[in-house]
Amino acid sequence: MSGKGAPESTGTIDATGLRVAVVAGTWHTEISDGLIAGAALVLDASGAEWSLVRVPGSFELPVVARAALESGADAVVALGVIIRGGTPHFEFVSSAATDGLTRVALDTGKPVGFGVLTLDDEAQGLDRAGLPGSREDKGHEAADAALRTALVLRDIRATAG
Repeated sequence: MSGKGAPESTGTIDATGLRVAVVAGTWHTEISDGLIAGAALVLDASGAEWSLVRVPGSFELPVVARAALESGADAVVALGVIIRGGTPHFEFVSSAATDGLTRVALDTGKPVGFGVLTLDDEAQGLDRAGLPGSREDKGHEAADAALRTALVLRDIRATAG
């Protein structure tokens, strides 16, 4: 598990006034639904206005994330599940999703919380999805990161302007 060294949560975030889009793939329903639930808990507690957009898979996350940000969202939480198989497809989709979401964040100047799980097997996903018995909640972490980054950017832009 890669959660070792993760920062401790510093409590509830006040993100009142922020608009957030959660963009989530539809593959591996139990895991993706767990990721969405973890993100929803953070977003609901923060006071941010948020919406959920489902896309076919992780490959489609970047283009929809960009559209959401260009349509006025202050941040995106990107959630997906990619499980390694017996072909190079895993590497292609993982790279495309990761590189695409990075590009979206840099091109728009808005945060993208990265909650795309790249896994060797389903058990790893179940352990990271924030489900009962999971050791980690990557949906929660991705939403938390997106909100905190959006607030930092808002503060920077307010003091620079």
